[in-house]
Amino acid sequence: MRFFLLACFLSACAPGAKSVPAAQWPVACPEGMSVVEGLFCIDRWEAALVEITEGGERPFSAYETPAAHARVRAVSQGGVVPQGYVSRDQAEQACKESGKRLCREDEWTVACTGTPPRTFPYGDKRSKGACNDSGVSPLHVFYTEAPETYQAGPMNDPRLNQQPRTVAKTGEFARCTNGYGVFDMVGNLHEWVMSPRPTFRGGYYQDTTGNGDGCAYRTTAHMASYHDYSTGFRCCADFLPPATAR
Repeated sequence: MRFFLLACFLSACAPGAKSVPAAQWPVACPEGMSVVEGLFCIDRWEAALVEITEGGERPFSAYETPAAHARVRAVSQGGVVPQGYVSRDQAEQACKESGKRLCREDEWTVACTGTPPRTFPYGDKRSKGACNDSGVSPLHVFYTEAPETYQAGPMNDPRLNQQPRTVAKTGEFARCTNGYGVFDMVGNLHEWVMSPRPTFRGGYYQDTTGNGDGCAYRTTAHMASYHDYSTGFRCCADFLPPATAR
C-alpha cells in the first residue's frame, strides 16, 4: 500500500493526472500539520476540539462526547489533552469544520511508519516508554469487572481519562515520532481513519498489540457512530503545490 500511494502520486494513477516534481512539493503545511512525502498534510498531534457558538469559539472538554447538535472543530496543538470519546462520524465532521478531512487509512499508515517503514514510529523494536502504551485501566477504578462494565455508559464516563497513567498531553512522549514530526500515532488514543469499514488505528494507552503491533494495530469491530474513552483522531488535508496554488 505504501509503494502504491507514493508511486501513484509520482506516476499519476488517475486518467489525465500529472505527476508533480519533487521541487514543487510544498515546503510547509497549514499550522499544526506536517507534509508527508509531498503527498498530503497530516496533523502533528492528535486532535483537540473547540466548540463553535454564536459568541465565537471555546474549548470543548476532552472528556466528553459532543452532543448531536454541537458544532465542533478539530485543532492540532502540542501540549494539550487530545479528544477522546469521539465517533468516526463526529471526527469526520470536526475535520471538515477546519477545512480538512479525516485521514485515509493508507495515508495514516505511511505517516506512522515513516521512511524507511518501521513497525513503530521510532524503529522496528518496541522501546519501553517511547510511546504512551503502558497505561492502567481507568474502568476498574470506578467499575467492577462485569459484562455491563463494557457498555456505553461506563465506557464514556468522563472521569476515565482524567485518571493517572491514562491519556497524555499531545507530544508529551517526545520519542513517539519519526522524521515527519508527527506524534503519538502509536498509543495514547485510538485514531479513527476513513476506510470502507469503520476503522481505528494505532492502539491506545492500554493496548498497542492486541490487534496488530505498533503502526499495524487495526480495529474494525465498531460502527462509525461508536465512541468510548479510548477513541480519538487526527486530520489530514490535500494541498496544491506552490506552482499551481492560487
